[in-house]
Amino acid sequence: MFEPTKGASAQDLELDLAETHISVLVFWGDRAYKAAKPVAFAFIDQSTPAIRRQALKRELLLNRRLAPDVYLRVLDVRDSEGELVDAVLEMRRMPSERRLSTLLARGDRRGHEGLEQVARKLAAFHEQAAVAEDAERLAGQGALRSMWESNLKGLEPFEDRLVPRSLLADVTRLAHAYIDGRGPLFEQRIEHGLIRDGHGDVLADDIFVLDDGPRILDCLAFDDDLRTTDVLADVAFLVMDLQRLGHVSWSVDLIRWYQEFTAELHPASLAHFYVAHRALVRAKVACLSAVEPGDEHAGEANALLAICRRHLQRAAPRLVLVGGEPGSGKSTLAQGLSDQLGWSVLRSDVERKELAGLSSSDDASAPVGEGIYRPDMTAATYDVLLSKAGALLSMGESVILDASWQSRIERARARNLAMASCTELAELRCEAPAQVTGERLLERELRPDSASDATMEVAKSMHETFDAWPEAEPIRTDRDLRAEIDEAIDVVGGRWPLAPTEC
Repeated sequence: MFEPTKGASAQDLELDLAETHISVLVFWGDRAYKAAKPVAFAFIDQSTPAIRRQALKRELLLNRRLAPDVYLRVLDVRDSEGELVDAVLEMRRMPSERRLSTLLARGDRRGHEGLEQVARKLAAFHEQAAVAEDAERLAGQGALRSMWESNLKGLEPFEDRLVPRSLLADVTRLAHAYIDGRGPLFEQRIEHGLIRDGHGDVLADDIFVLDDGPRILDCLAFDDDLRTTDVLADVAFLVMDLQRLGHVSWSVDLIRWYQEFTAELHPASLAHFYVAHRALVRAKVACLSAVEPGDEHAGEANALLAICRRHLQRAAPRLVLVGGEPGSGKSTLAQGLSDQLGWSVLRSDVERKELAGLSSSDDASAPVGEGIYRPDMTAATYDVLLSKAGALLSMGESVILDASWQSRIERARARNLAMASCTELAELRCEAPAQVTGERLLERELRPDSASDATMEVAKSMHETFDAWPEAEPIRTDRDLRAEIDEAIDVVGGRWPLAPTEC
């Protein structure tokens, strides 16, 4: 990305100049000419004319994938004896007033319309992009852990001086938990061929919305490994940038459109994870640019790290135990939570009958402890619940388990699962007055489609044998369902409130 250098305009030649630490851009009429600076850093070597020429040719080739009519050609600069002195990349100059960031800042409808076109263009681009041959090295669980650790280490010199220690600690813990518990998800992305040679640096300042469609410029050309990533991580760069600029609702639209255009399925947690990583990378860059704690770069670094933490909090999968005695309203609350949050819900009543070869509506009523309600069947039912939950959690999905959770032994197993899968756990116990639970049980007996076979006799037995559950948060279920769900969401969110999703 380039911004005009203050005071660099030469009015007599009608030139404008812009530069970064590795490039210089000259704007002249309807053309822009880019030259690579003769520098050598740890991440890039541009020390000789031949190297710079090759780098510009590579940039021409890669950027033509998304903007073929903008990136025109590489011109050689030679001395009087024909020796190569340098090279420049000739480009079509883009109208600054059509920059996506400018349109969005002005509230210009072309900005929002252009964003949908950008989503469509990125979807088509990713569909044609080359699949990584060594995807495990670039985007496997170990690679992602290394990338996060490298960027976090890069922030250590700025701890306390520019960014709060507590903020970095939260980011570190949350990132490690997500990565360590989601190995199968990352492996699936690789198996599905979703690690591709993308853009690598999609920013609103580098997108121009023209009448005939958007032009997406300035891909990350100098490092193939950094550019090759999960396609969702490529889109996440622009999602992060839109949120940095204050356009949260439009970032939600971008992800939604992209998913529509690609039919690509992913858990919401994965999008949050990649947005968080992009924010972390930009925060490190801002810290490196900061001179002192109070300058604008320091403020930007803190804002970006806050975005990073917020998305890691949203990314963290939850395991929610919704329990209680028969008639307590646990299934209604569990389903309400699922509908509101979009999380998977597994019901012990359904799983038990499937184990017995029955449909969920089949009547399997039996005396307490007999039939499909024998202790061995109950243990097998919890085995299935926890096994299915573990598989979903490893894929980045949050899970609600609807069961009585009468036994402290089964609850301990659920806690062990949460710990093993690096997952946040919430325990809810539904409660209602005896008159209300009794009326519900009588009403249920008259419904032929009910999955539950609990009777008043079963309820009495369970009440007498229900193990104490001090870890659970009680939820009163004899009131408006909306209020019950809202209270449960507050509990499930814990110290990370579950506000409307941001991507």
